[in-house]
Amino acid sequence: MQDYKFTYFHVATIVIIYFSMNIKEAKIKLESYCAYQERSQMEARKKLNELGLYGDDAEELIVDLIASNFLNEERFAKSFIGGKFRIKRWGKNKILSSLRQHDISDYCIKVGMKEIEKEEYLKVMEKLIITKNETLQEDNIYIKRNKIAKSLIARGFEPEMIWVYLKQHIL
Repeated sequence: MQDYKFTYFHVATIVIIYFSMNIKEAKIKLESYCAYQERSQMEARKKLNELGLYGDDAEELIVDLIASNFLNEERFAKSFIGGKFRIKRWGKNKILSSLRQHDISDYCIKVGMKEIEKEEYLKVMEKLIITKNETLQEDNIYIKRNKIAKSLIARGFEPEMIWVYLKQHIL
């Protein structure tokens, strides 16, 4: 009986062959992945890498998905912004930061930010301030204002807007 010696190269090649799939299979998987919810190009690229497709093959699939309207950065930005604001109550700064992590273009971010109406934004901020104010047991008004401001800044609301509201409404 002959002993087989596998080098790292042999094992790595076997793993790549085992985990990589052909382009048609990857396209089907990625189409269902993108149809499930809005995805950014970065998320689609990451999924392709997990499926074992890299480089030109992956980019070609991304182009096909854009052409068949499975991927649309503007639609993703609108959906992402609407969800993060209405469901998670994030402010514009946190949403903007998160979209930049997804490599979304400035144009798409600008179009998506139109999903947030100024009146609705101010109402959400006001509601969060009131809720936080009710939960705090602090007697010192300056410490109380500071804690409320820190809470809303962490959620991504603009510090200037927060402080203007706090100085007008919290004694």
